[in-house]
Amino acid sequence: MDFLNTNVVFLAIAYLVGSIPFGLILAKRFAGVNVQESGSKSIGATNVLRVVKQTNPALAKKLGAATVILDALKGAVVVLIGMAYGLDDATLWGIAVLSVIGHCYSIFLGLEGGKGVATGLGVFLTLIPIPALIGAAVWAFSAKVLKISSISSLIGLSAVVVAVIFMQNGLTVNSNAPVYIITFVIFYKHIPNIIRLFKGQEQKV
Repeated sequence: MDFLNTNVVFLAIAYLVGSIPFGLILAKRFAGVNVQESGSKSIGATNVLRVVKQTNPALAKKLGAATVILDALKGAVVVLIGMAYGLDDATLWGIAVLSVIGHCYSIFLGLEGGKGVATGLGVFLTLIPIPALIGAAVWAFSAKVLKISSISSLIGLSAVVVAVIFMQNGLTVNSNAPVYIITFVIFYKHIPNIIRLFKGQEQKV
């Protein structure tokens, strides 16, 4: 196997960039808190917002928003660079999958990480923008009505999958498998949230 192969290099970069724990870094740098030791212990925007909010509500909103943006960009940017470089669609979807896996199982955090929602949204917006926008709209509506981040995210993600099935009829790689893999990883990371939801213990934002 040629480890200097361009595709392999991009896939490795996708995982490494996806592994950057922006939420953890921002919360430590600007709020002096370790989000891995509080709340849900996730490095994602929801936990950043929830933990920082306890001491500085105004800062919490800013850090939460910054975390969402950076987590979305860390997947999307590598995909966009790959597009500019002329990589084939299969490799671009490989980059998308590994970006999400990197976020959820960061090499910098001993394979711990976040839930993958923002990173998934970033790569979906880049590769399947219409289904992604439908999912984002469904998420926004669900979040406003339910005020529960986890279930709203999963409903929005499910909407992306449904939109892909009915609108795309197979991606440019002739398979919806990459979307299903990303969806599975994100749902799997949300199992604790789903359990708390059924127990009536899932917190509102």
